[in-house]
Amino acid sequence: MIEIYLTSYFKKAFRKLPKNIKEKVEEKEKIFKINPFDVVLNMHKLHGKYKNYWSFSVDNSYRVMFQFLNATKTKAAFIIIGTHEIYK
Repeated sequence: MIEIYLTSYFKKAFRKLPKNIKEKVEEKEKIFKINPFDVVLNMHKLHGKYKNYWSFSVDNSYRVMFQFLNATKTKAAFIIIGTHEIYK
Protein backbone atom coordinates (compact mmCIF):
# COMPACT_ATOMS: atom_id res chain seq x y z
CA MET A 1 0.00 0.00 0.00
CA ILE A 2 1.23 3.47 -0.88
CA GLU A 3 1.77 6.21 1.69
CA ILE A 4 0.29 9.51 0.54
CA TYR A 5 1.43 12.93 1.69
CA LEU A 6 -0.60 16.07 0.97
CA THR A 7 1.01 19.41 0.20
CA SER A 8 -0.49 22.61 1.55
CA TYR A 9 -1.39 23.54 -2.06
CA PHE A 10 -3.35 20.32 -2.42
CA LYS A 11 -5.15 20.78 0.92
CA LYS A 12 -6.11 24.36 0.07
CA ALA A 13 -7.40 23.44 -3.41
CA PHE A 14 -9.25 20.39 -2.04
CA ARG A 15 -11.14 22.52 0.51
CA LYS A 16 -12.50 24.68 -2.33
CA LEU A 17 -13.88 21.76 -4.36
CA PRO A 18 -17.59 20.94 -4.63
CA LYS A 19 -18.73 18.13 -2.33
CA ASN A 20 -19.36 15.67 -5.18
CA ILE A 21 -15.81 16.14 -6.48
CA LYS A 22 -14.36 15.67 -2.98
CA GLU A 23 -16.21 12.35 -2.76
CA LYS A 24 -14.79 11.26 -6.13
CA VAL A 25 -11.28 12.23 -5.00
CA GLU A 26 -11.64 10.08 -1.90
CA GLU A 27 -12.79 7.11 -4.02
CA LYS A 28 -9.86 7.52 -6.42
CA GLU A 29 -7.42 7.91 -3.53
CA LYS A 30 -8.48 4.50 -2.18
CA ILE A 31 -7.77 2.94 -5.58
CA PHE A 32 -4.46 4.82 -5.83
CA LYS A 33 -3.30 3.51 -2.44
CA ILE A 34 -3.83 -0.08 -3.55
CA ASN A 35 -2.60 0.24 -7.15
CA PRO A 36 -1.57 3.64 -8.56
CA PHE A 37 -1.36 2.10 -12.03
CA ASP A 38 -5.00 0.91 -12.06
CA VAL A 39 -6.50 1.77 -15.46
CA VAL A 40 -9.50 3.41 -13.75
CA LEU A 41 -7.19 6.28 -12.73
CA ASN A 42 -6.03 7.06 -16.27
CA MET A 43 -2.62 7.86 -14.80
CA HIS A 44 0.11 9.32 -16.97
CA LYS A 45 3.55 10.88 -16.71
CA LEU A 46 3.70 14.60 -17.40
CA HIS A 47 6.16 16.33 -19.72
CA GLY A 48 7.99 19.62 -20.09
CA LYS A 49 8.35 21.67 -16.94
CA TYR A 50 6.33 19.01 -15.07
CA LYS A 51 8.47 16.07 -16.20
CA ASN A 52 9.05 14.93 -12.59
CA TYR A 53 5.31 14.65 -11.94
CA TRP A 54 2.44 12.33 -12.75
CA SER A 55 -1.29 12.94 -12.99
CA PHE A 56 -4.47 10.90 -12.62
CA SER A 57 -8.08 11.67 -13.43
CA VAL A 58 -10.75 12.25 -10.84
CA ASP A 59 -13.37 12.76 -13.54
CA ASN A 60 -13.48 14.33 -17.01
CA SER A 61 -12.49 17.76 -15.64
CA TYR A 62 -10.44 17.29 -12.47
CA ARG A 63 -6.91 15.93 -12.14
CA VAL A 64 -4.54 15.22 -9.26
CA MET A 65 -0.90 16.08 -9.90
CA PHE A 66 1.47 14.03 -7.79
CA GLN A 67 5.07 12.92 -7.46
CA PHE A 68 6.50 9.60 -6.37
CA LEU A 69 8.88 10.20 -3.47
CA ASN A 70 11.00 7.07 -3.82
CA ALA A 71 12.24 4.72 -6.52
CA THR A 72 10.05 1.84 -5.33
CA LYS A 73 6.93 4.01 -5.75
CA THR A 74 5.65 3.25 -2.26
CA LYS A 75 5.39 6.93 -1.24
CA ALA A 76 3.72 9.74 -3.14
CA ALA A 77 2.94 13.40 -2.56
CA PHE A 78 -0.27 14.86 -3.93
CA ILE A 79 0.86 18.28 -5.17
CA ILE A 80 -2.33 19.95 -6.41
CA ILE A 81 -5.83 19.17 -7.62
CA GLY A 82 -7.88 21.04 -10.18
CA THR A 83 -8.92 21.28 -13.80
CA HIS A 84 -6.44 21.37 -16.65
CA GLU A 85 -5.61 24.89 -15.46
CA ILE A 86 -3.20 23.34 -12.93
CA TYR A 87 -0.80 22.70 -15.80
CA LYS A 88 -0.43 26.39 -16.63
